[in-house]
Amino acid sequence: MKVLVVLPTYNESQNIDRVLRRIRDSLDAATVLVVDDGSPDGTAEIAETLGKELGNIEVMRRHEKSGLGSAYRAGFRWGLDRDFDVCVEMDSDLSHEPEALPALVGALSPDCELAVGSRYIPGGSIPNWAWHRRLLSRGGNVYASALLGLGVADSTSGFRAYSATVLRRIELDRIRADGYGFQIEMTYQAQRAGASVREVPIRFVDRVEGESKMSTFIVVEAFGLVTWWGLQRLVGRLRKGSQPARI
Repeated sequence: MKVLVVLPTYNESQNIDRVLRRIRDSLDAATVLVVDDGSPDGTAEIAETLGKELGNIEVMRRHEKSGLGSAYRAGFRWGLDRDFDVCVEMDSDLSHEPEALPALVGALSPDCELAVGSRYIPGGSIPNWAWHRRLLSRGGNVYASALLGLGVADSTSGFRAYSATVLRRIELDRIRADGYGFQIEMTYQAQRAGASVREVPIRFVDRVEGESKMSTFIVVEAFGLVTWWGLQRLVGRLRKGSQPARI
């Protein structure tokens, strides 16, 4: 099974060496694609140098910061064009622990095309988070699940593994979200494409080095998009329910 780990980066020079080495130690046969959005701090150069040492590390250089969703879409297309069987997405700041990769990839099967690393099922955790962050995260997940009927405890998780089969059924060019909402939209569209989802418990830890990319705009964008998708879903169900029964 060919596994691709897609790793978006922007100014992650303090973390990129460690995360790549830990990925290699945890999933040594995987190929890693670093999708760098023009980091001025030399992240791409560090990754390329390490690729010569460790092997199976590719770097996609982009000229400007284009968003998380855009980076993942580009990485997924790269993997599908090269016939990878599995595409994994994860943060490059070590918030997602590479040691969890074998369990995440191992959860995929003919009956599971999307494995989500979950903070909110038994065994998952978010140590050292303040109460307001927990409330915002849990509230966002409950809101998205209620409006979109996801049935997933952690639809905002950015640590997940997709089978190539479901990625090919999702129209990646039609995915709108680029920030926090990207994970929710992908979960929603995967389910609409017939994918079964399995959650795997993970520990999510705060970054130690570098700066967080989270912003108020990203949260507001996600809330607005989820509300819009939920309204579209409701209208669609009402229209379907108003159609006369066939005899």
